[in-house]
Amino acid sequence: MKAMLPNICTAANLFFGMCSLLATYGGNYFYASVFILLALIADGLDGRIARALGVSSEFGKEMDSLCDLGSFGIAPAFLAYSFCLYNFGKLGAAAAIIFALCGMWRLARFNVSTSVVHGYFMGLAIPAGGCIIATTTMLFTALNVHPENFGLVYPITVIIVAYLMVSHVHYPDFKGGGEKLFPAAKIFAAVMFLAIIFFTREVPVPGVLTAIFSTYAVFGIVNSLLALMSREV
Repeated sequence: MKAMLPNICTAANLFFGMCSLLATYGGNYFYASVFILLALIADGLDGRIARALGVSSEFGKEMDSLCDLGSFGIAPAFLAYSFCLYNFGKLGAAAAIIFALCGMWRLARFNVSTSVVHGYFMGLAIPAGGCIIATTTMLFTALNVHPENFGLVYPITVIIVAYLMVSHVHYPDFKGGGEKLFPAAKIFAAVMFLAIIFFTREVPVPGVLTAIFSTYAVFGIVNSLLALMSREV
């Protein structure tokens, strides 16, 4: 029975991903975003339970990747398209498709590089990418903001997040060791985090969630640039 517990959590990941797709189809973007965050919780539990019980398996790892693609690749792409990207015609459709494809590429690369890459994530992890879409959608919905009013900012941002997933930007995995975290990058991240919270103080929960994932995405870029600069000096 204990061998089934991690797989049940993994299945819950895809369950919530499907719930997100159905909520998006019904036009309930807030709950569609919440379901993606619930999928993140389920995704975080399966590996921890498997390691704690000593029941990790190749079957579970394959299952996890397939569920991640649904919950953090396809569901957020559909959410972004239905929420805003459809306003941009073919560009919006392309942005949604690119996001899903990059998510698939990110997962495949991760699966074949686990024996090589240690101490950091190469590229933004797909759960973080999907949760950027989810939390910003929650925030825009709570503030009654229509991102299409800002021109091409939204589709370009979606494409940038998609690119970060397949990039060689190094992101901390918070397991210790790995990449050096520069103080300047930490200060930049802290300022960005507090600024987002300040400007979204009317809706603190979506604001904090957006700040967490957005700051993490930008932190990796800044820290990687500082690492590159330090090697060139």
